[in-house]
Amino acid sequence: MSIEPWEQRFRAPVSFFPEWSPRAPDRVVFASNQSGVWQVHAWDAASGKRRQVTDHPVGVIDGTPALDGEEVIWFQDESGDESGRWLVQAFGGGETRALLEGIPHGWSEGLAQASGIIAAGLSDRDGFAVYVSLEGADAHEVYRSTESVRLSSVDEGGFLRGALSADGSLLCLEHAEHGDLIHPALRVIDPRTGGTVGEQLDEGMSLVAKCWSPVAGDQRLAFDHERDGEGRPGLWDLSSGERHDLRVELEGSVFVHDWWPDASALLLVNRFEGRDRLCRYEVETGELEPLPTEPGVILKARVRPDERVWLTHEQGHRQRLLLDDTGVEVVALDGERAPAGRPYQSWNFENPHGQRVNGFYVTPDDSAAQPFPVIMFVHGGPTSLDLDRWQPEVQAYVDAGFAVGLVNYRGSIGYGREWRDTLIGNIGGPELEDVNAGLRDLVDRGIADPTRAVIAGWSWGGYVTLLELGKHPDLWACGMAGVPVADYEDGYEELSPLLQAYDRALLGGAEPKDVPELMRERNPINFADDVRAPVLFVIGRNDSRCPYRQAMRYVEKLEARGHPHEVYVFETGHGSFDVDERARQVSMIRDFFARHVAGVALIR
Repeated sequence: MSIEPWEQRFRAPVSFFPEWSPRAPDRVVFASNQSGVWQVHAWDAASGKRRQVTDHPVGVIDGTPALDGEEVIWFQDESGDESGRWLVQAFGGGETRALLEGIPHGWSEGLAQASGIIAAGLSDRDGFAVYVSLEGADAHEVYRSTESVRLSSVDEGGFLRGALSADGSLLCLEHAEHGDLIHPALRVIDPRTGGTVGEQLDEGMSLVAKCWSPVAGDQRLAFDHERDGEGRPGLWDLSSGERHDLRVELEGSVFVHDWWPDASALLLVNRFEGRDRLCRYEVETGELEPLPTEPGVILKARVRPDERVWLTHEQGHRQRLLLDDTGVEVVALDGERAPAGRPYQSWNFENPHGQRVNGFYVTPDDSAAQPFPVIMFVHGGPTSLDLDRWQPEVQAYVDAGFAVGLVNYRGSIGYGREWRDTLIGNIGGPELEDVNAGLRDLVDRGIADPTRAVIAGWSWGGYVTLLELGKHPDLWACGMAGVPVADYEDGYEELSPLLQAYDRALLGGAEPKDVPELMRERNPINFADDVRAPVLFVIGRNDSRCPYRQAMRYVEKLEARGHPHEVYVFETGHGSFDVDERARQVSMIRDFFARHVAGVALIR
């Protein structure tokens, strides 16, 4: 039986950015789905030999080579709840063992390496801690806090370059000890003593350390800041304590991705309205040189020792590729490429407050009859955003005949500090206003049929979906809530420590129980009795972000009044790294939509 294009896109091989150590740049590690489940792979770029390192049923997505390139290190999660431990194996294969002795099982807050030292961040129910192993000895604790503390650049994954300095004498931490995880501060410590060397706090603004100078002894740290409202690069010299916020005259946000090997220039990515471009910034002169890339999204870019830039690049209609700055593919994966999808159309409209909202919409073939049934597909986060990026799920719905609207509602990142921070203490209101304004705009343009509108999303998108179905029940033909926040207050105690800290920041420094009026108005379960449209739930049994129990409490309320709904539970956590499982979920969602939206007929 032939596989439909939508499923071929799910099964096409893609990978995360290939990671290397500055000491052994030809020993490359990357995570890919090419085996059917996301696993870590090792590639010797000099010899061309490649092998799959991990084979775990949950899947593995975070791996890195050891500093000397002789081993592969990865973080393994046994159940899907995202907690686990760091493991290590020889680069060429062999026995797997624990990387660090002396640290508990927990949630990873980053791993960094330098000569003679490994630093690891870990959170558990007792709080946040930083551990250090010197010269291969057992790890010992050098820092602990009840508030969020993470190794800097942890969200970059792979071989962290913003945590330990090139010579290992300094360790940068990203923390919320001032009580605000959405606006983290930076603290540099001596990793051998835990003593503070320097601090940066921009009150009410975010600071993110990205990468130390690659030159040993050079104590300059490149970071992103928000003093100008949009993300901008800066340099902090720990040898003198001086900070320099770099002036870059570009629309949108500008983020640091890497240094050139001699530390003369920075590799920057400029993101404007969901699309990216590369730039080289000369530190001495401030000269900015655009580097040629097609429109689309650059999730990660770094400079190789030969000064070639490697990057991941993708577009809404074209799968992710691993390229260099000349457009040459640097890692070709095993398996067939995905069929092209429909292009993303950049889109602007006004919300009820007269503010300009940006997003994308995708429509079926131009010859199809308009207006289309429409899915307002809401992104998670909420501090995330929709980009002109490869999403097989979106293309699967377009193949089924839907237009899909992707709205970067207030709370999304990439549109400045003020836009992102709108939700602080005000969750569940601005998102609905902006999504509904987007739906009206697509209807006014003749693209969307308002009688065949669907609301859907994962995680925070699932939260918005359930609020929409309860507070605006007449707008929607049906809804799909994937791993949703369904009972905000009930789920808090089961969240991972990092997510609890994030919730407190999002709620203005309080736990859900401390803001009862907000919970009454913005907790989806309080509106479950007002839902009129059929609902499909997709729930992870071991989810530590949107826990199983709180989602099932909402389901039980619908069951109690006999409201039409369906529930699918999968056995891992906040998402699945198994290609078969993801395809199974989307097939089921498409079938649910076809049964509840007039005029949708799936090709069999």
